[in-house]
Amino acid sequence: MTTTARPRQVVVAGVFDDLRAEQIRFLEEAARLGEVTALLWPDELASRVEGKAPKFPQAERAYFLQAIRFVRRVVTVENAECRMQNAEFEASLRQPDAWKSGEFAGHPAPALKGTLSPSDGERDGVRGPASIPRPTPIRARGPGILSLLEAAAEQVGFQPDLLVVNESQNSETTRADCQARGIDYRVLREEDLRGFPEYAPEQPGSASGRKKVLVTGCYDWVHSGHVRFFEEVSTYGDLYVVLGHDANIRLLKGPGHPLIPQAERRYVVGSIRHVTQALIATGDGWVDADPEVRRLKPDIYAVNEDGDRGGKREYCATMGIEYLVLKRTPAPGLTPRTSTDLRGF
Repeated sequence: MTTTARPRQVVVAGVFDDLRAEQIRFLEEAARLGEVTALLWPDELASRVEGKAPKFPQAERAYFLQAIRFVRRVVTVENAECRMQNAEFEASLRQPDAWKSGEFAGHPAPALKGTLSPSDGERDGVRGPASIPRPTPIRARGPGILSLLEAAAEQVGFQPDLLVVNESQNSETTRADCQARGIDYRVLREEDLRGFPEYAPEQPGSASGRKKVLVTGCYDWVHSGHVRFFEEVSTYGDLYVVLGHDANIRLLKGPGHPLIPQAERRYVVGSIRHVTQALIATGDGWVDADPEVRRLKPDIYAVNEDGDRGGKREYCATMGIEYLVLKRTPAPGLTPRTSTDLRGF
């Protein structure tokens, strides 16, 4: 009888506000070292750490963070408690887990709540929007991030192996504390995070047996509304996102667009676990994804209500593709977001 080696358990911690490519690259490189658990600071602590209030509240930051394919689980630390958010999308990861927390930077010790359980959003073997499991309180004692890791090892059986930080988080005190507890410590340098690797499915096309769903857009400032759209659309099949190339975005939207170059936009969208693959369109105009449509041969072309224009409906009728229009609705409890509002123009 053979046994499977336990994956190395990696921990990262931070505010994770307004996630951009460089933060996601950090998470990707951390994930190369093992399964990533992200500790997410509350709004009050985020303000102290960053010197300003976060752009997005903790619940919204947690929702986006748990959608990143490189993150195994998210633990949200609150003023009086922590709650573990379910980021599980594979049956092999459905084992109960929980954390406990302690004290940070001299502030009162919070408690941690949370267990992992299967999502309620699965039907016929197809994963739908994930639900958040009901939390179970666990209390801890002791100061600092290290008490989080130590508590997990002592009480829950989750054994943290490695704490990963970026250069701005690097602390020789924390390094020494990790060493004393037998936990490895790794600093990811700026040069480790350069470039935007392309994520491609291992079995592209229809090998999964699911329908292919295609969406198009600029995705210049990816936010929780986009993540929710991807989450909902992915319940209809494998999701392919085709992003407009820079020249076409400028043609359609005018000067100042896009804010973010196409390679970076593609990388951020491709990092969302609901997305099978993100690609850059090679055509022009409102139906700039025509070459990709003809190559991928999707079963469904999905848009939200704002995107139901530009001849897309007629195009799909001509191509024999099902045209799906979804309402623009935020994830439960979150604020509706639009890129226009965030950009200010």
